[in-house]
Amino acid sequence: MKELQQKILEEGKVLSGDILKVDSFVNHMIDPKLFMSMADEFKKRFGDKKIDKVLTLEVSGIGVAFACGVKYDVPVLFAKKTVSKTLGDDCYKSQVYSYTKGKTYDIMISKEFLKKGERVLIIDDFLANGKALEGLIDLCNQAEAEVQGIGIVIEKGFQPGGEKIRGEGYQLESLAIIDKFENGQVVFR
Repeated sequence: MKELQQKILEEGKVLSGDILKVDSFVNHMIDPKLFMSMADEFKKRFGDKKIDKVLTLEVSGIGVAFACGVKYDVPVLFAKKTVSKTLGDDCYKSQVYSYTKGKTYDIMISKEFLKKGERVLIIDDFLANGKALEGLIDLCNQAEAEVQGIGIVIEKGFQPGGEKIRGEGYQLESLAIIDKFENGQVVFR
């Protein structure tokens, strides 16, 4: 998606450890017009697939997942990383490792909100090693919900997550795929 790539080139910052900082329009502050354009692009790429629910992981995936929920006119569900007194014990749980934060999280969603047979579109902001996606897919499998597709804002194509998830047969669509970071610059595929 050219609009997203241009924004990354203009405002993104490459940090040490192969980390791309996009706080000014994805992770800390949201560019609403860009998010709606991304949702339009996901809707186009997933075509006429029937979607009952959009699923993401808190926090950074919520904005684009919300935009997709608007486009599909369906609810948006986000997996929580922290235990809440309101969540209770009747939930699906999985573990994910965050490359950026360098730690493992328990993620969970209430069984009340993800049902057997529901058709789910998973949306997330970044894909590197694929651990967050594996956790979200695991939650869907526990619920016997059907993953219809996976939409990623920015994929680090030089890390194994995308290849692994595609190899499992999922339709994975990334709006920007980074081949490498070179001299502090982003090189797209």
